[in-house]
Amino acid sequence: MPHTRDSSSATSSAGSRASYETPALSDLQRLFWFRGGSDNHVDQVWPNIYLGDAWAARSKTTLRSLNITHILNAADGPYSINTGAKYYEDLQIEYYGVEAFDDPSFDLSIFFYNAANFIGKALNTSGGKVFVHCAMGVSRSASLVLAFLMIHENMTLVDALKTVSAHRDICPNSGFLSQLRDLDIKLNEERKGTGASATKEL
Repeated sequence: MPHTRDSSSATSSAGSRASYETPALSDLQRLFWFRGGSDNHVDQVWPNIYLGDAWAARSKTTLRSLNITHILNAADGPYSINTGAKYYEDLQIEYYGVEAFDDPSFDLSIFFYNAANFIGKALNTSGGKVFVHCAMGVSRSASLVLAFLMIHENMTLVDALKTVSAHRDICPNSGFLSQLRDLDIKLNEERKGTGASATKEL
């Protein structure tokens, strides 16, 4: 009975998180071997969060049909997907650009919190729907969506990877995955710290 297992795992997740350890990079990469998502131009990977590629980013018809209100471009800049806020002027879209390169040596982590806050703000807007994209919608943009789920939705990196991969085939490069792993370790330490102080108060 998968349904009951789902609900019971939700209640036990807080308990199991106490014993959660961030997996090694090779184990995280192995999670991509069992991908069951799609490779459309755009996929909804979380309620009102859409992840996609440059084609969808330039297709105003697609964005209109999805009622997108916010766009996070993880490949902003003159040498990448150079759309910018001006491109969407007639759509009433709030735009945020991150000039990132899909290179394992690029430090994407400096954008994790700002991007997560932008996505969070979009979802808290009435009728808010956010489209996060890069060139292919598998590495840069996927990494920023994973960071959002970890920072704002309290997910572990493993849960975030499984959640997004179920809807879209993603593959953050090894550098980004390593940076997400560092974030996971940091957030996990913080959770254990707040959990410990809460029990102390009791």
